[in-house]
Amino acid sequence: MTTTSPPLLRPRSRPFGRALCAMVTPFTDEGLLDLDGARRLAERLVSEGCDGLVLSGTTGESPTLTDTERSALVRAVAEAVGDRAAVVAGIGTADTRHSVQLALEAEKAGADGLLAVTPYYSRPPQDAVEAHFRAIADACGLPLALYDIPGRTGTRIEPETMLRLAEHPRIVAVKDCAYDLLGTQKVLAGTELAYYTGCDEYVLALYAIGGAGYISTVANVIPRHFRSIIDAFDGGRTDEAARLQQLAIPLTELMMTSGLPGTVTTKALLGALGLPAGPVRAPLRPAGRGTTDGLLTAYEHLTAAR
Repeated sequence: MTTTSPPLLRPRSRPFGRALCAMVTPFTDEGLLDLDGARRLAERLVSEGCDGLVLSGTTGESPTLTDTERSALVRAVAEAVGDRAAVVAGIGTADTRHSVQLALEAEKAGADGLLAVTPYYSRPPQDAVEAHFRAIADACGLPLALYDIPGRTGTRIEPETMLRLAEHPRIVAVKDCAYDLLGTQKVLAGTELAYYTGCDEYVLALYAIGGAGYISTVANVIPRHFRSIIDAFDGGRTDEAARLQQLAIPLTELMMTSGLPGTVTTKALLGALGLPAGPVRAPLRPAGRGTTDGLLTAYEHLTAAR
C-alpha cells in the first residue's frame, strides 16, 4: 500500500510574487537620483530570482525622496523589468492626503501595486489607521499592501484592524514587521491577505505557516540565496530550506542588527561588490571601513558555503 504526503500548506494568493526585494535607491556621488543605476540593480535582482521589487520603502530612503523622484524611479524600474517582476511603490507618509496623491502618481508611473506604512509620529488610534488605509485603497485602482512596522511608526496595525481592512477588495497583502507571530497567524486564519515577512530572519518561518513570501532588505546582495530558501521548501526539501535560512544568519545579523540601519549596511556592501548603490542621504551616514570589511567577509563566507 502506498501513501502520499499531504500537500504543503500554501498561501491562497501571492499578488506580487513570492520573492521580493526592498530595493535601495541608488544615488550618484553627488547625491542625485541614479536612474541608470536603479535600472541595472533592478535587472540584476530580477535575473537572480526576485519576482517583485519594492521601491521607495524604508530601505529605499523614502523620507528623503521628492515626489518627482519617486515617480521617476517607478517609471525607470518598471520599464527595465517589464512583466518579469511586480513593481510595488512605497507611498506611505504621515499625511493621508499626501499618500493618496503619491498612490495616484505611482499608478500613472506604471506601478503594479502599492505599499503604505502606518502613519507615523502622530500615532493615530485604530479607527483613524483604518480610515487612512481605506482612503488610499478607495482612491486608486492598484492593489495595496499594508506595512505594519510599529518599531518605526510607533503604531501597530492591530489584528482586529487587519481583519476589518481585509474586507476591502483592493487591500490584498501585508508586509509584516510586527514581530507578533501569534497575531499574524490569527489574521492568516481569518482572511485572504497575503503575508510577506519584512524581517529577513523570518523568511522560512512565516512561509511555512502560509505566508506568501518575503520583502527582504538582505536580498539586495544575496537575492538568489533567499529565493532558494522558499524554492527548497516548495520542493519538499525542508531540511535544505532550514539549512539555507540558517546559513544567512551571520550576514543578516550584521546587516540588520548591528546598530546601523539596513540601508546603510546594504549600500556599503553593494558598493564593495561594485554594484549600483551610491551614498546614503542625510541624516543617514555611510558605514565605516571596518563595518564594510566585516560585511564583505560575511558575504564571502556565505557564498563559499553554498
